[in-house]
Amino acid sequence: MAELRMTADAETAPASAAAGAKRIVAVAEKKGLGVQDLILVAVLLAAGAVLKLTVGSLLASFGMKPNFVIAAYCLAIILIRPNLAQSLAIGLIAGLVCQIPMLNATPLLNIPSELLGALACGLLIRVPMKIGKLDVNPLVNTFVATCVSGFTFAALSTYINVVSVGGDFAVAMAAYVAIVLGTATFNCIFVQVLAMPLKKVLKR
Repeated sequence: MAELRMTADAETAPASAAAGAKRIVAVAEKKGLGVQDLILVAVLLAAGAVLKLTVGSLLASFGMKPNFVIAAYCLAIILIRPNLAQSLAIGLIAGLVCQIPMLNATPLLNIPSELLGALACGLLIRVPMKIGKLDVNPLVNTFVATCVSGFTFAALSTYINVVSVGGDFAVAMAAYVAIVLGTATFNCIFVQVLAMPLKKVLKR
């Protein structure tokens, strides 16, 4: 009887190993962005563009300049947790969305700025940030990513519009500091408030 059990175990071992290997392959295959992930990115970026055109324009009249497109791709990256290449792809799509004339007064500058902002966000999602049970990664992550994007945009814009005509780079950049920090503060609170309920709803 013992010999029979040993023989049966020996026969089932390869099958178990094969099943385990299949599960590992299946998990590896899921590393790419799925259809639901792509739909989520598209919906969030579309919502960000609409909010920037409507609510953003309204708030700009009161001196506030939130950038809902940055908030949208940060929220998407935080919810989906893509790898760095996928984060860059999301940033590229966001930059292309910003090429809509009503969303951008300076063409093409949003492409490098959103690429770097998305890269920063993609890097920071790997860093645990908790205060007690509260996950503050969305707050800190979005603030840093918005600053990276905003100051990249500001530096490129300053070089093209100011330095190229003999202006002072530092003086021109100083004018952007309050705008970028104000936008980053608004975005990080906006994303932190939305991230927690969306994670529960989407079971992320």
